[in-house]
Amino acid sequence: MDTVSSIRVLFVSHTYVVGVNQGKLDAIAAAGAEVGLLAPKRWKAVQWNKQFELEKPYPRIKYYPTQVFFSGRAGAFIYSPLAVLKAIIDFRPDIIQVEQEVFSLSGFEIALWAKLLNKPVVFFGWENMDRQLSRFRRWIRQFVMNTAKFIIAGNCEGGELVKKWGYQNPVEVMPQMGVDTTLFAPQQHKVENSELCIGFVGRLSFHKGINTLITAARLLREQNYQFKIVLCGSGSDELTFRQEAQKQNVDEFITWRGGLRHEEVPQEMKQFDVLVLPSRTIATWKEQFGHVLIEAMATGIPVVGSTCGEIPNVIGRSDLVFAEGNAQELAAILARLISDPGWRSEAAQYSLNRVNQNYSHEKIAERLINLWSNAVKQQGTLVPSVSTSNPNTALGIQSK
Repeated sequence: MDTVSSIRVLFVSHTYVVGVNQGKLDAIAAAGAEVGLLAPKRWKAVQWNKQFELEKPYPRIKYYPTQVFFSGRAGAFIYSPLAVLKAIIDFRPDIIQVEQEVFSLSGFEIALWAKLLNKPVVFFGWENMDRQLSRFRRWIRQFVMNTAKFIIAGNCEGGELVKKWGYQNPVEVMPQMGVDTTLFAPQQHKVENSELCIGFVGRLSFHKGINTLITAARLLREQNYQFKIVLCGSGSDELTFRQEAQKQNVDEFITWRGGLRHEEVPQEMKQFDVLVLPSRTIATWKEQFGHVLIEAMATGIPVVGSTCGEIPNVIGRSDLVFAEGNAQELAAILARLISDPGWRSEAAQYSLNRVNQNYSHEKIAERLINLWSNAVKQQGTLVPSVSTSNPNTALGIQSK
């Protein structure tokens, strides 16, 4: 690994309030960098109506808990300005990585401090839709882009978007977090069942495409295939989906597992024979990555997904991807997995190889350290480069 042994990086993000999300940071620290984390002391997760306290599970990370204003509003919250200043002065970072959208208020706040204190700053964002922003937000976005040494996009469309917005420096494409391959690992001595266990993990909402999976189940039933579906999650449209399953006469094939705690997910996934992510684009959203895909890959099972957003790039092979909303295509892939054990085994091994080569915490850490090292060595003058989380996909972004 090309690294600067003394590099010091300060992460700034509310994402890492939850300890399980800090695995990437610990992997970076294990690789020899010094890692600091500026994060809210408490964060309100609006969609779950729950408040989280900052967890500190990793002794190699230096934590800087701080008060935030407007907690829970991802684009509109800000950190205590004095706390930000104290953290930067105390930690003395060589580089600051802000994991917020470039048009967020907290992103602007950290970019301003970085500019005042002459610290190189990097931004990570997921945004993959060109939303209408106010004039003030567009001004913030431009200020942040003018300040950022480079930008990391969580998906290919996001990388193209920041170029469309006029960003001139290098853009890298990689997920915000990898996967813990010790936690998500293949099931040892897995018992083969006569019926294919098709799993889903996520919110039971229309945009996640559960109705497409239900229709595919009807098509499989009509062809007398042996299968069962396990739906892990809850959501606003669950009752509608239950009624749809009854209407299509497949309710007996479906287990409604309910919501899972994060620590329960690995063991549940190990019971699946395949994971399906049938997301569909709506006016306000499309899949930004699909982290459950790489978690399932790490457990050594095939993954099947729609063409929604970044899903095809994460999966990386067309024979496991179907057109979003197309139940016939999904059913055909699942039928092949049922009837062709050799192909299913090959697809499972592909999943395992792909996650180890591209999506482990250690691989993400390696890529980040190389990026930061280049930024520090070049003293703000970067060699244009583009990288993608999918080595088989040409991103088509060129630094100007």
